[in-house]
Amino acid sequence: MSITKHEELIGMQKVSEVVAYTLKEMRNYAKPGMTTKELDDFGAKILSDFGAKSAPYLTYGFPGWTCISVNNEFCHGIPSEKRTLKEGDLVNIDVSAELNGFWSDNGGSFVLGEDIYQHQKLVDASKEILQKAIGNIKGGVKISEVGHIMETEAKKRGFKVIKNLAGHGIGRSLHEQPDEIMNYKNRFDQRRFRKNSVVAIETFITTTSTYATELNDGWTMVGNKGGFMAQHEHTIVVTDGKPIILTEMNGI
Repeated sequence: MSITKHEELIGMQKVSEVVAYTLKEMRNYAKPGMTTKELDDFGAKILSDFGAKSAPYLTYGFPGWTCISVNNEFCHGIPSEKRTLKEGDLVNIDVSAELNGFWSDNGGSFVLGEDIYQHQKLVDASKEILQKAIGNIKGGVKISEVGHIMETEAKKRGFKVIKNLAGHGIGRSLHEQPDEIMNYKNRFDQRRFRKNSVVAIETFITTTSTYATELNDGWTMVGNKGGFMAQHEHTIVVTDGKPIILTEMNGI
């Protein structure tokens, strides 16, 4: 969406604060021994208390309120009573929701407890790359240039990017134009970021894979060459200068 009046900005700020707060609280609540279903139920209650509705459930009938992916799962992991979190797990939580007709999206990967499997370097890289990418976004900047920054920064750190997952426009629905805000430079993409537009910018930084493939459950995605992925995501408003990070409260 494009922000055309103050009420729209207020609406986007409110829903963004809800998803950011939910993500932060879920991250703090996650403990070894807990199932991903327990963690999802905790997040669902926060969204419900704010009067917000789960975006993946509303839009796609996703079998959970938030997406929780663990270790080799890259994204869209289904919360389950059978999946127990363990010390050192690489966990990704993605929270998106609708509130009063406005939609916002954010997500983040983190290491649960002690970093016994050395995932922290990947997590830190993803966070840093997201900050750098967002810092370079303003009206008129080519979308593909931001993808170029992400891929270049990933390579510098010895990592790769996923080529078939992307950021997207958001605001009046979960996925809007511009779609396919990629983590690499698509030289055929001549689109530019537009001032006052709302976009969800996300990283997909990996150890070995360059494509994500879907498992038989119809949702969960893993790497085509295995390994691990870290994802971090903010919903932002594009301006003439520094973007407004609507989901800043999540602490990423």
